[in-house]
Amino acid sequence: MTTYFNYPPPALQEELRKIAEAIVAPGKGILAADESTATIGKRFTNIAVENTEENRRQYRQLLFSADKALGNNISGVILFHETLYQKADDGTPFVELLNSRGIIPGIKVDKGVVDLFGSEEEVTTQGLDDLDKRCAQYKKDGCHFAKWRCVLKIKKNTPSYQAILENANVLARYASICQANRIVPIVEPEILPDGDHDLDRAQKVTETVLAAVYKALSDHHVYLEGTLLKPNMVTAGQSCPTKYTPEQIAAATVTALNRTVPAAVSGITFLSGGQSEEEATINLNAINQFKGKKPWPLTFSYGRALQASVLRAWGGKKESIGAGQDELLKRAKANGEASLGKYVAGSVTGKAGDQGLFIKDHAY
Repeated sequence: MTTYFNYPPPALQEELRKIAEAIVAPGKGILAADESTATIGKRFTNIAVENTEENRRQYRQLLFSADKALGNNISGVILFHETLYQKADDGTPFVELLNSRGIIPGIKVDKGVVDLFGSEEEVTTQGLDDLDKRCAQYKKDGCHFAKWRCVLKIKKNTPSYQAILENANVLARYASICQANRIVPIVEPEILPDGDHDLDRAQKVTETVLAAVYKALSDHHVYLEGTLLKPNMVTAGQSCPTKYTPEQIAAATVTALNRTVPAAVSGITFLSGGQSEEEATINLNAINQFKGKKPWPLTFSYGRALQASVLRAWGGKKESIGAGQDELLKRAKANGEASLGKYVAGSVTGKAGDQGLFIKDHAY
């Protein structure tokens, strides 16, 4: 019978749901600090810092040892594998540093994108083969949620049916493996902002992709209350000549989500997708102020849009650690307010507030 399957045991359902709901508690969101070694290297190059393991440790220590007030607005941190096993100067494991601030440790588990044969430069994401074993170990080591990023591109003929279907199934398989290991999966089908497409096209692609993702999650019997979605906001392509208002972006985004994302999903944590720090905050605020059905908490899971000012203020200097932490606390608070629809545009300024953070064909 195609309709015969088992729901997760009640204890597992409760554990997954509680973790997911804690991550999207009111006024809180996620700090994505899971940049790969190569990607953090690009960030360091911009501030003339050498990409060594020790410098990466020092930088992540700056983030995780910020004032405990960080926990008022950051509920979870996505870690890179290397970072999970690093310690602060005094020997405290980073996982313990986060726990002491009431912040839930999470882990990036995908192994990057590979080309889809026969497509127009489309990709899928690898890393399923040993995922079960890795998730079991990550749970033992203190991680309670995970992230897996799939990437789709808007061009004349893309995303193709092949890419939409393949990435939806990969995300569903990843989600089910995570849940089997008591880890909450963050499902991330990112539609890149590259291109000159308008807002209408972006909305239609987002709706098509998300519909396929939730069909696949249903087919794989993923427990939706124990998941989070990390989508792009619906924005026009970076090269689009028309500039849309935050209110127009909010209307397109909330409408697309309402048409495709089941109300059972515990929460939606937007990626910043190359928006400047201030843009990402203003658009999140507009989404939460939008008058319409919003059955899920709508918050943030930002990397560049939480760290650009931090990196610039720190600059690799010991004497500037406090300045970097201040930038992190300010931006986290601004996004916490935006997740409640209470942010006043321009009320928080940072070292990189209006700096464009778009990276063409962005890869982690």
